[in-house]
Parts: sequence; C-alpha cells; structure tokens
Amino acid sequence: MTDYISLCDSLKSLISGVPHIQANLANAAALLYNELPDLNWAGFYLFDGETLVLNSFQGKPACIEIPLSRGVCGAAASGKETLVVPDVHAFSGHIACDDASNSEIVIPLIVLGELFGVLDIDSPLFGRFDENDKSGLERFAKILCAEIEKTEKETKK
Repeated sequence: MTDYISLCDSLKSLISGVPHIQANLANAAALLYNELPDLNWAGFYLFDGETLVLNSFQGKPACIEIPLSRGVCGAAASGKETLVVPDVHAFSGHIACDDASNSEIVIPLIVLGELFGVLDIDSPLFGRFDENDKSGLERFAKILCAEIEKTEKETKK
C-alpha cells in the first residue's frame, strides 16, 4: 500500500513557495510516476475554458485535447469529482491514448473555485486503484491546487 503521507510530504517539499505552475506540475507528475507502482502514465490536462489540453506528464505520448464530453478525464472534469475506473475498456466513451492502459484514476483540480484541470493516472493493471489511492491522490491534488492558488493570487496583484 502506498504511503500517501510521505508522498504528500515529498510534494510539499518540492513545490512549497515555488511560484512556477508549470515547474510544479512537471515535478508532481515525475514524483507520481516514479513513486507509485504499476503505472504507465501520470500527468495533467489543463482546462482552457473549452477542452482539456495536455500538460506536464510522464509516460508515452498522449492525446493532446480531450473534450469534457469524452473519456474518463472529461467525465471527471465535467462532474468535478474523482473517478476510479477499474476497467477502462468498460467505460463508455473511453479514449484509448495508450492501448496498454487498463485502469485509470482521474482527480479534478479546482483552483479558486473553478476547474483548472485534471490529474490523470493510468495503469496497465486492471483494478489498480482503490479507495486508499483515491483519498491519497485527492490530498496530493489539494496540496498542488493550494500552491497554484497562491501563485494565481500573486500574479493578479
């Protein structure tokens, strides 16, 4: 079982006080990809007001744009709730960016009350993600969103 307390502490030490959103997203994706077992993709899609657009990630090349009406990412973003999908092939509207992906977890990123994007993590294993992953990754996302909010507020001054 993943030690999400330690993972979240590592994220805090990487991004705390760093006013560079892109750098923080890149380090967060690398941290997840290297620390969580059995992944084949970990990264972010950011909301541009219409679609989710590929951002920092680790893994094989991915889909560049995802409409809110498609896939696990679109569903999580439009519903603003975490989705844990044990078998992506059974998910209606699944987008197969990597044929090796069999399960997925997507956590919406909410910044200043608005959809900022999603954290998307894929695994080649069926049923890879559980409630422990869901709660741990939601904590991880909250830490990241809090740092993004600080940066956003500072740039608006």
